Amino acid sequence: MGHEVVAEVWRGDFLESVHHGTVVATDATGTPVLSVGRPGDVAFPRSSNKPLQALAMLRSGLDLDGELLALACASHSGEDFHVEGALRILAGAGLTEDALRCTPDLPLGEVARARHLARGLDAAPKYMNCSGKHAAMLATCVVNGWSTEDYLDPAHPLQVATRATIEDVAGEPVAQVGVDGCGAPIFAISLTALARAFGLLAGAEEGTLEHRVAAAMNAFPQWVGGTGRDVTELMDALPGVIAKDGAEGVYAVGLPSGEGIALKIADGSSRARAVVVVAVLKRLGVDVGKAAGLATVPVLGHGRAVGAVRPSLAVAS
Repeated sequence: MGHEVVAEVWRGDFLESVHHGTVVATDATGTPVLSVGRPGDVAFPRSSNKPLQALAMLRSGLDLDGELLALACASHSGEDFHVEGALRILAGAGLTEDALRCTPDLPLGEVARARHLARGLDAAPKYMNCSGKHAAMLATCVVNGWSTEDYLDPAHPLQVATRATIEDVAGEPVAQVGVDGCGAPIFAISLTALARAFGLLAGAEEGTLEHRVAAAMNAFPQWVGGTGRDVTELMDALPGVIAKDGAEGVYAVGLPSGEGIALKIADGSSRARAVVVVAVLKRLGVDVGKAAGLATVPVLGHGRAVGAVRPSLAVAS
């Protein structure tokens, strides 16, 4: 991809490092109104695909709402309520945690992981940040009478339906199929298409399945991320907005106006993602309110802030 500098790392008045990346914002018609880099190039959205996967499950007959639907869209921190929620989804489908095929892992959140280890617990699929999505995938299989053993196979009816939904809301065909960190298929699209899809969800009319996904995410941001997570803070601060982080430096945002934002940090780092997103929101005229604290990330020296990660001029002006 043809990336440009999107964030700068300042230690005092010295420019120490830069992050290259690609950023795009689309209007309510899905047309790009801001581009840095080459957003038409293809990328794996990673976990930013989860709201689109959840939409595919609803279209396939899954009856899930509220915090549990938000959890289906989540890369959760593995706090107790997240894990209990995933087990609730499974129990509602008559399944147990043994049905999960996601990768055994420790909780993603630092506090949750420390508490987990202090309890002497090991890695398990239910603690993995994608367990809510996998539980919902399994519940969708039960509703349709599909096999639950091979639900991660790209040829499984669930994954075929997921691909079709992503292509529908993205407005372009999937360019590549890979294996995500949790074992589920991951479908590559352009960043422009990802922004368009998030705008479509956030701007959808009440009563639609798209609105149902967006409403759940914004109403229960703690279930989409967790304590101390920027994605949770962003949605908590901005009514009607949906946001989803993804591995390898991906982030996507949808606004109730139908506008969308998508970005990828080229080196895969997560520290600049929220900084860039907040700068783009400001350029779109959004009052970021309580999310203003995400506009920079402190650079530490001897345990105190001596600089900051800031958006580049290409993004902020």
